[in-house]
Amino acid sequence: MIIYGHRGAMGEAPENTLSGFELAYRHGIRHFELDIRLSADGELVVIHDPTLERTTGRKGKPSDYTAAELAEIDARKNVKPWSEFQGIPRLTDILEAVPETVHFQFEVKTDYKDRLNILCNRLVELIQRRQFHDRCAITSSNTWVLKEVKRRDETIATGFVAENRFPNPVDTAIKHGCSYLCINWPLVNRALVVNAQAKNLHVSCWTVNRIHDILELEKAGVDSVITNFPNSTLTYFDNRTKLQVPHPVE
Repeated sequence: MIIYGHRGAMGEAPENTLSGFELAYRHGIRHFELDIRLSADGELVVIHDPTLERTTGRKGKPSDYTAAELAEIDARKNVKPWSEFQGIPRLTDILEAVPETVHFQFEVKTDYKDRLNILCNRLVELIQRRQFHDRCAITSSNTWVLKEVKRRDETIATGFVAENRFPNPVDTAIKHGCSYLCINWPLVNRALVVNAQAKNLHVSCWTVNRIHDILELEKAGVDSVITNFPNSTLTYFDNRTKLQVPHPVE
């Protein structure tokens, strides 16, 4: 089962910051989920909320500031304590900081359609320019975004972010041409996983922070989990694997 770091390593470092991704990367994490919005000057920036207040204490929206200005805003408020300044990064900053990442889930957050249209253009162009098709999926709860991504480049993988049991999340993902079902983990059971995987969907569960719950999802057959604690989760699974390896007889 694949372990994705949620917003880098949200439970172990400030969320969606360079240091969070770098910390998880140093500990061996090679799969990440992150949130993408558009700055005032049309750059792709990494921040979850529609406003700055929770993580920075500042007023306004990411779209009120240029990417350079966002990089100078400290994003350490109400997150994991951290000693060093952490600005709001550009997506390209993250990609350069963790160069050997195997796979990203780029979650596009809902915004006004005119801004989402620009965001889709920028993100598809980035994926094409970097030849990132095999290393990412664009995910969203906004099905308009999923449709627009496919319209621009049908070879880019997409994923439906499912928050509720109804309408049927598997059917919604298939309807919109997705190859990932990114689903709120309490909604998952074995029957859903079997149904989704029979339709060639990768089932990725968010946000799963207890080992007990991750193990239950493993039993259900999910393909990946997105967790705030990727480093400690990876350590658990690494140790489990070592304990399962038989020692040679001397």
